[in-house]
Amino acid sequence: MTEAQAEPRLLLPFLQPFYDAVVPLSWPLIRVTVGGTMLAHGYHRLTGTSIATAAEEFAKLGFEPAVLVAYVILINETIGAICVAIGLFTRFFAATLAIELAVISLLFVKNGWAWAHHGWEYTFLWGLIFFAIALRGGGPYSVDRAIGREL
Repeated sequence: MTEAQAEPRLLLPFLQPFYDAVVPLSWPLIRVTVGGTMLAHGYHRLTGTSIATAAEEFAKLGFEPAVLVAYVILINETIGAICVAIGLFTRFFAATLAIELAVISLLFVKNGWAWAHHGWEYTFLWGLIFFAIALRGGGPYSVDRAIGREL
């Protein structure tokens, strides 16, 4: 490892054992957090509105075939979110969620940046996190790592 790639020296070296213990947990924490957050959206779609209602909304936005789009988003935000959280088919589902959030962000551009005004700030941030997960994969403590294969 070159000097440029080396970790910086700790200001408080006595914390090294703590960091050595918890750093491997940072990636699963991120996966579980974003997967769980997206699952909450999927759960709401699953229990709060019907596919027909969701399809009507997508049709109004110009997405056709709207029923297919509604099912794809439902699968993405439920099964995909669970898979990201546990680290199964991580790259695939993180990429599909990143694409979904990129499309939503583009739809919100007309509202400006601030999420308080239904802007694209929040969806863009979450989309970038899913994109980073798609690039990185499941990491340690993932089902992908346990089975030794990635999609």
